[in-house]
Parts: sequence; C-alpha cells; structure tokens
Amino acid sequence: VQLVESGGGLVQAGDSLRLSCAASGRTFSIYTMAWFRQAPGKEREFVAAISWRDGNTYYADSVKGRFTISGDNARNTVYLQMNSLKPEDTAVYYCAADSTIIATSPGEYDYWGQGTQVTVSS
Repeated sequence: VQLVESGGGLVQAGDSLRLSCAASGRTFSIYTMAWFRQAPGKEREFVAAISWRDGNTYYADSVKGRFTISGDNARNTVYLQMNSLKPEDTAVYYCAADSTIIATSPGEYDYWGQGTQVTVSS
C-alpha cells in the first residue's frame, strides 16, 4: 500500500485547512486509515482515525470538535478537515493505514505516507 498526502501549508490561527491522503496498491487490505502528526522535538502523536469498513471515527482529545476525518472509498482517499487551527497544531502530518482495527499507537500501523507540513502562525 502506498500513501500520498497533500494539502498542507501555512495558515493563520483560526483558519481552516483540508489534508488529503490517496491510497494505492493493495487497498483491499486496508481496515483503518489514520492521521498522525509530529512537531519538532516531539514524538509522533495520534490525531484521528476512521474505519474503512463501517465509517467509525476516533479523535484525539486535542482536536475533537475542530478536526473531522472522512473517507471516500471509491477514490481510496481519506481527508482531514482542520478548522479553528491553533499554533500548537503546527507539525508534519502523516497519513497511516493498517489492516486491523483502529489504534492510536504509531507502532500499530504498517503503511505511512511521506508527510505534509502544516504551519499555523499566531
């Protein structure tokens, strides 16, 4: 499975941004797709995940109510709509996929994209 993210950029606090992640290859094996982020000097952290089979979603408390994860099965694409962005949301955002149920640990995911930078200025 190959994952390609897009949609990052530089925005101001309070702005919105939508990230996309297109999957290709053995996409039939995907059960969960997720977004993680990693700020400089920090560990990679879970942001949101969606079950590809039933659409169930799960969010980190830090983004709940501001971010929305959604998927387009026909296009094998997952999106992360980010609203009310804050400077602390600044990070490289990674798309991840796995063949098992939703998990919040990076170690549980087998496939990763290259990452896309999101910078939120105050």
